[in-house]
Amino acid sequence: MHISEGILSAPVLGTGWAVAVAGIGFGLKKTPVEKLPETALVSSVLFLVSLVHVPVGPSSIHLTVLGLAGILLGWSALPGLFVALLLQGLLLQFGGILSLGANATIMGTAALAAYGVWRLFPEKRRLAAAFTGGFVAVITGSALVTVSLFLSGKELVSVAVLIFAANLPLAVVEGVLTMFCVGFLRRLLPQYVLKSA
Repeated sequence: MHISEGILSAPVLGTGWAVAVAGIGFGLKKTPVEKLPETALVSSVLFLVSLVHVPVGPSSIHLTVLGLAGILLGWSALPGLFVALLLQGLLLQFGGILSLGANATIMGTAALAAYGVWRLFPEKRRLAAAFTGGFVAVITGSALVTVSLFLSGKELVSVAVLIFAANLPLAVVEGVLTMFCVGFLRRLLPQYVLKSA
């Protein structure tokens, strides 16, 4: 879900940066110092899993673990994701600096969607909540990429639709992956899995 430099229009880039700065600021306020190691660990996992790309037409898809990030971190996911995306942009040229705000907004919103889904489910339905959170995170991120491309130019509509369609199978894979990870963590380290509201 990395949008490269030179694709998005100036209004979309500006809006992305404005939303990202506000979200990161709020996320930092909601992140206690003792949660920083966990945030760094999840950020590192996101950095690593997104290095494996599967080419699909003019783009590619990759695991995101955004659902897991949202479930484990809540609002703290936003600053963690920003750091991972910044390092990917600087070190690997994934995304870019100008598009960093839009990418952070897209991925942060996707993680928060998973967090919202997680909080809606009762405690006894946690595995279903984890699957749904992982699925919803990918769908949300793909939809926001599609909207960003659409708002940046009519010539990008066909690419946007292709990217969204290519991410549908990934949404199922991410849902299953998130479900297994949450199930494992609930048994081994239950203190790291956020409770419902």
